[in-house]
Amino acid sequence: MREIRTEIQIKATANRVWDVLTDFKRYPEWNPFIKYLKGKPMEGTKIEVKMASAGSKGMILKPKVLKFQRCKEFRWLGHIVIPGLFDGEHIFEIINIPNNATLFIQREKFYGILVPLLKNTLDKSTKAGFEAMNKQLKHICEMK
Repeated sequence: MREIRTEIQIKATANRVWDVLTDFKRYPEWNPFIKYLKGKPMEGTKIEVKMASAGSKGMILKPKVLKFQRCKEFRWLGHIVIPGLFDGEHIFEIINIPNNATLFIQREKFYGILVPLLKNTLDKSTKAGFEAMNKQLKHICEMK
């Protein structure tokens, strides 16, 4: 198992962060990492997500939503080809902090036999994709 974890403080309420994060039709306008997210995220449903780090073609996944709790957490589990080969549990967490601000945590737990072979890619480009998305989310949420 390998985990990538990033976080950023946003000077906006958890409601504002959640509203921007879950306005999926606007992802192509601002999100440099998740190019699109299609479907209705409810626990147990499948969605379609295209993720692409800078300079890559990206990949399309059809993960299962594990948790979708307003202003708290959005979590899904996806697989490449077959379960156990390369699986990723993607997690967005929203935590209220003082002064009407929010801590946004984006992380992913990777499992499967291919994880050791992809360690460098995960540690560099995937983490950079998370950080780029976090930065843009902050920018959008803090705009008046």
